[in-house]
Amino acid sequence: MPLDHYVTLGRSGLRVSPFALGAMTFGDDPGSAGCDVAESEKILTTYLDRGGNFVDTANFYSNGHSEKILGDYFAARPGLRAHTVVASKFFGNMHPGDPNGGGAGRGSITAQLHETLRRLQTDYLDLYWLHNWDRNTPLEETMRALDDLVRAGKIRYIGFSNTPAWVTAQAQTTALLRGWTPLVALQVEYSLLARTVEGEIAPLARDQGLALTPWSPLKNGFLSGKYRRGADVTDSARTAYVGGPTDEDYRVIDAVAAVAEETGATSAAVALAWLRARPGTVVPIVGARKVEHLESNLVEAALSEEQLRSLDEVSAPDLGYPAAVNGEVRSMLQFAGTTVDGEPSTVYPPLLQSSVRY
Repeated sequence: MPLDHYVTLGRSGLRVSPFALGAMTFGDDPGSAGCDVAESEKILTTYLDRGGNFVDTANFYSNGHSEKILGDYFAARPGLRAHTVVASKFFGNMHPGDPNGGGAGRGSITAQLHETLRRLQTDYLDLYWLHNWDRNTPLEETMRALDDLVRAGKIRYIGFSNTPAWVTAQAQTTALLRGWTPLVALQVEYSLLARTVEGEIAPLARDQGLALTPWSPLKNGFLSGKYRRGADVTDSARTAYVGGPTDEDYRVIDAVAAVAEETGATSAAVALAWLRARPGTVVPIVGARKVEHLESNLVEAALSEEQLRSLDEVSAPDLGYPAAVNGEVRSMLQFAGTTVDGEPSTVYPPLLQSSVRY
């Protein structure tokens, strides 16, 4: 698939490829389940040569080695960094024993960014993510510190990852009311095997014009095409850490494989195409330990409405209260021939109430 069909990241002027390259697999440090420097550079070169321009990492990936690999790569290729959107994350404590070594406090954010910029050998980040919600730090402190860093030219845009919708809404509202830098994107777990984000976070993103950048869009490789019922998987480093798919997972895996056979694409490409067809701006983060893994992900897959609907149905999540109730109410309003806010409401068939498309 062409990677130079750029999209704007949320309500920003930042143009990024339809897929980001995740660098969590860069570095074969113990416990990382990643690849060595040479393979990491091959993957990065392949992505950039295809027109990709959006690379995502984090301070604690491979104990900082992921950022170092990226920094060395760009340092050896003068001028390339300026044309690449580089994102990293803060929160993870890189200094065990120091209670202020991680988190989202003002001093911690500043210190973590300094170390990230040093490893990346750059003066700024295009996008800086809060990796997890810090319950011990006031949101005002975190958002003001990030705004100060934007004004200082150290970072250009900010986003949240793995943070509850109500916390994200509070942070965004605070930033907008106080004239601070608002969020432009949310990095969340999202795939055909992980759709609970559709309960509250995805609707919030659409309402606020925030892009979604799903991590693990193939759910630990389960949707990559390597997993088949009754067959052993020999090319998966993560199986030792996360185990294998459940019987329920295989229902979705089988459906994806069937669509892949119909379209002539890979299962990975089908799963990613389904994600990109979700409402709003969705930019999946694809990771790879080998170049061929990346190339399999980037195969073109054009899905029909019927195929999208079949994947919706087989993967329909239980979104819990109040999402299910809200879906039922909307359906009853439509079936009664009424409208919502003066506009015809969308029809959601009764069997799909747990799979409401926001």
